[in-house]
Amino acid sequence: MRKRSHRSRAGVALAAAAVLGLAACDASGGEESSPRSTTTQPKPSPRPSPLWDRYPGSIAAVGDSITRGFDACTVLSDCPEVSWATGSDAHVDSLAVRLLGASGASLNSWNFAVTGARMSDLAAQMEQAAQRKPELVTVMAGANDACRSTVSAMTSVTDFRAQFKEAMDALRGELPRTQVYVSSVPNLKRLWSQGRTSPIGKQVWKLGICPSMLGNADALDAAATDRRAKVQARVEAYNRVLKDVCGKDRRCRFDGNAVFDYRFGTDQLSQWDWFHPSRNGQARLAEIAYRTITAKDPVT
Repeated sequence: MRKRSHRSRAGVALAAAAVLGLAACDASGGEESSPRSTTTQPKPSPRPSPLWDRYPGSIAAVGDSITRGFDACTVLSDCPEVSWATGSDAHVDSLAVRLLGASGASLNSWNFAVTGARMSDLAAQMEQAAQRKPELVTVMAGANDACRSTVSAMTSVTDFRAQFKEAMDALRGELPRTQVYVSSVPNLKRLWSQGRTSPIGKQVWKLGICPSMLGNADALDAAATDRRAKVQARVEAYNRVLKDVCGKDRRCRFDGNAVFDYRFGTDQLSQWDWFHPSRNGQARLAEIAYRTITAKDPVT
């Protein structure tokens, strides 16, 4: 009995040793066993999202008559379907259609611009836009601040700056991460020089379209020349303000004066007033905006 018990204990010991040996082999992948590390490897940090999304998923537009497509379809009327920012017209191929597609643009773009609006009206428009929580807001405003009854009635540069900053603050208070595209104010003197070749256009101008620049359109005397120069200088000052204020916001892009520098010809002007953009002109504005927004780097 003692011998059998001794053999039994020896067999159990050998079996246990075999089991432990196999476990050690499995744990080390067939090599000699070694202590397993208990140190947790740190997970890689997630890549930060870019400050500027070149292809935002929704758009709200604010501004004035240009963004409403004024006089592009019929005389003295808005035509938002041809708006450079949010329109649906295939000949314009608006910014919204370029970025979102036709169906996406109809569902995820909104136009809060108002014909006749000045910079002082922009904050209220921004508040309306913020309710939709757009990923991008487009801004085109300032022409009406220069297009007043007289030169002295133009918005001062100081007030223009304060009003634009107020509008940006209104948006940022609700949507700190929404992107903003800011168009430069068009070259009003260029529009006058092109439109004054049209007798029909000059008759429409007399109804009150931008009198500070377009009033007495054929006059070339010193007083008229000085008046137009002052309006032009004010527009250039407005554009410097837009660039400066926008440049201090990391999620804002100014067009680098691309709209101001664009040489609008008669094909780009409304056949009704020879001042506002035609469908062709609206398409050129859409091109400029799309190029600025989708560029890898902002315009400097």
